[in-house]
Amino acid sequence: MLEEGSNSLEFLLNHPKTGHATSDVNAQTIERRSYSPKKIKIFSSKYTLIEDCPEYTFPVDTEARKLLPDIIDNPVQRLFSSEQIPLQVKTQFKQVRHVGVFFSGGPAPGGHNVIAGLYDELKKYNPESKLFGFLHGSDGLLESRYIEITNSLVDAYRNMGGFSMIKTGRTKIDSTSKMESALKTCKSLELDALVIIGGDDSNTNAAFLAQYFKSSGIKVIGVPKTIDGDIQVKAANKEVLCAISFGFHTAARAFSENISNLTTDSSSDIKYWHVCKVMGRVASHLTLECAFQTHANLCLIGEELADYVDTKRIKKAMETGLADYTAYGMTLRHLSRLICDTIVRRAAAGKNFGVIILPEGILEFINEIQTFIIKLSTIIAEYNKIHDTDFHTSFPLLRDKLEYLRRAARDMGTDGFPIWNLRDDDLFGQLPSFFQEGLLVERDTHGNFQFSQVKTEKIIMDMVKEYLDILKEKGKYKVGIDRSYYESVMKNAGLSPDEFALILFKNPTDQCLIMKESIMSRKTLKQVLVSNEIIGQADDVPEPIVQIYKKADPQFKIQTHFYGYDGRGADPTFFDCNYTYNLGITVFHLIANQATGQMAAIKNLEKKFDKWEPIGIPIAKMMHLEERKGRLELVIEKSLVDLNSNAFKVFKAVREQWLAAESNQDRYRKPGPVMFSDRTEEDRPITLMLNSISVS
Repeated sequence: MLEEGSNSLEFLLNHPKTGHATSDVNAQTIERRSYSPKKIKIFSSKYTLIEDCPEYTFPVDTEARKLLPDIIDNPVQRLFSSEQIPLQVKTQFKQVRHVGVFFSGGPAPGGHNVIAGLYDELKKYNPESKLFGFLHGSDGLLESRYIEITNSLVDAYRNMGGFSMIKTGRTKIDSTSKMESALKTCKSLELDALVIIGGDDSNTNAAFLAQYFKSSGIKVIGVPKTIDGDIQVKAANKEVLCAISFGFHTAARAFSENISNLTTDSSSDIKYWHVCKVMGRVASHLTLECAFQTHANLCLIGEELADYVDTKRIKKAMETGLADYTAYGMTLRHLSRLICDTIVRRAAAGKNFGVIILPEGILEFINEIQTFIIKLSTIIAEYNKIHDTDFHTSFPLLRDKLEYLRRAARDMGTDGFPIWNLRDDDLFGQLPSFFQEGLLVERDTHGNFQFSQVKTEKIIMDMVKEYLDILKEKGKYKVGIDRSYYESVMKNAGLSPDEFALILFKNPTDQCLIMKESIMSRKTLKQVLVSNEIIGQADDVPEPIVQIYKKADPQFKIQTHFYGYDGRGADPTFFDCNYTYNLGITVFHLIANQATGQMAAIKNLEKKFDKWEPIGIPIAKMMHLEERKGRLELVIEKSLVDLNSNAFKVFKAVREQWLAAESNQDRYRKPGPVMFSDRTEEDRPITLMLNSISVS
C-alpha cells in the first residue's frame, strides 16, 4: 500500500512499471525499427550496371518534347549485375556524393524506408557521402532549410509510417524563379543529385527540375508515391512497368481493418447501414482493394459508373427515332436507385443492415456532376483571364458566386449557345447548398475540386432515404421475417402460424417471409385482418401480429465514415516496407549509373519477390497535356481502374455473393490488423495478385 502525499506519487512515477507503461516506444515499434527488409537479388552484388530497354516505348506528347528536350529521349533503363564491372563504374560508385531528398504531397506509408534504403546504399559505397533532407517538402529546397540525415535519425524511423522525419509540403516548383532558387540551394550544398518522393504532380516537378538542372550535372530522380494507387505505368505494348505506387497496400489494409470491424458491428447490431467513403478522388483502386479485403455488401467503382449505358433508354429512343444522350453515364438519381435496390433486396432476406464502400471522388464519375465541373471550370477560368484576378477572392460567399453565374455566365459561349443555361440553373438549384458550395469552393493546389470536403455520402444517402420512403409507402420495402421466429411468436400466443401466414405474407411457405405489399401501415394491417374476418372492426389487432408487423417494418438508419488520413499515416505493411526500401536502393543505383529524369520503379511488383526487377522509367514520356485551373499543363496521367482487368472481372463475378441477399450467411472477410509478419500477412495487394494471373 502506497503512502499518501508527494512521496507516494514520486515513488509511483519512478517505478519501472510506470516507465514501461508510459514509454513512447512499445515492443512492436522496437521490432519494426530493427527489421531489415529483403533486398532484390542484384543488390546483393557489389555493383550494378544499367542498360537501355528499347522494347518499351511510349507515345510522346509534342509539348513534352518541346519543353523537356534534354530528357524526352530517355529510355526505360534496367539495372543488372555482372561479374565483369568496368573500373570506371566502380570508381563512380565509390565517389563521395551529396544527395538531397524531400517528400512532396500527402504522406504515404513507407516513405521513411525510401530514405533508409537510399541512405544505407549511399553510406555503403562511401561513408563520407552525405544525405540532406529538405524540410517541409519543396519549401525547404526553395528556402534552403534542411538537415543532414544521420544514422541515428534513419534508425528512429525505419519501417515507420508518415513523413515525420523531414515533414512534407505541397508547394509546386512551377516558375523559372523557383527553379533558379532550387538550383542555387543544390549548388550551395554541392549536390550530385536530388530525389523527389511524391505523386504524379511531384514527379512532374522532378521532370522539369531534371531538365533545368541538366547543364549543371545535378541528377534528379523521382519516386512514385500515392495511397490512391493511381500511378501505374504501362509501355505501349501494355506490359506493366510499375504496377502500383507505394503506400497503397498499407492504406487499403488500414481502411479494410476498420471497415471489417463495421461488418462485424453491422451484423451484430442488425440495424445500421455503414457507409464508408475511402480516399480516391480520381480513381477507385482503394475501393476495389477494400472490396476484396472485406467483402462489403456493396462497393461502387466510379469507373464502372462512368462507363454505364442505360440500354432501356437507348431502345426507347430508337423506337421513336431519337437519340437519348442522357442514357450514357450514371446520373445521381439512377445511382440512388441502384443503392436502394441493394438495401431492399437485403431487407427482404431479413437483413436491414450492411456495409457500403464508395470512393471519395464518386461524384466526378456522375455524368451531370461532371458537366457542372466542366462548365464551372470554364466560367471561373474565363473570369480569371478577363479580370486578371481570382474568382474565389472576388466572390468569397456562395450567394455572390451563384449571383455571378446567373448574371454573367449565360453570356459566355459560342454560336449563340450559352455555357450556363436555364436548365443548368434549375438543376444546380436543386442541389443541397453545401454541395453547391462544394462545387464552387476554391480548387486545391493541383487545380482539382476538393471532393474530400464535400459530404459525398450525405448527398447520395439523402437521395437513397427519400426513395426508400417512397418504396416503403408503396409496400415494396419490407424486412423479411425468419419463419422459425414467426412460428414461435404465433404459437406462444396460441395462434395458428399457417392460417395467418396465408393472410399476412406473399410467400407463406418460404423460410424468409415477406409481408404483402398491401400491408404498409397499422391501418392497412387491420383492414386485411377485418376483410379476412379474423377480427371485427371494433377489435384491436392481436399483439403478436403487431409484433410481427413491427419487425417487418423497416427503419433505415445509417452511420457514415471517411477513411483517408488514418490510412496514409499508418505504419507500412510487410509489402510496403520491402517495396520502399528497394525503391530507395534503386534510386542510389540510378544516380550512381548517371541516370536523370527517371522515376525509380520496381518491375514485376505484382509477382513474387524473387521476380522483382529495379528499373528507371523516363518521366517525360509519361506526361501529356491536361486541363488544370482552366489551362492546359503537362502532367503525368493518372491511372484509373481497368474494367477489363482480372481484378475487376473477378469483382464483378463475385459481388452478388457478397451482397448475400438470397442467403442467410453473409460472406464478410476479416483482413485483420497490420501484423508486420511475412508468415501471416499478404505479400502484395489482392488486386495485384489477381492481375498477375495469366489468362490466355
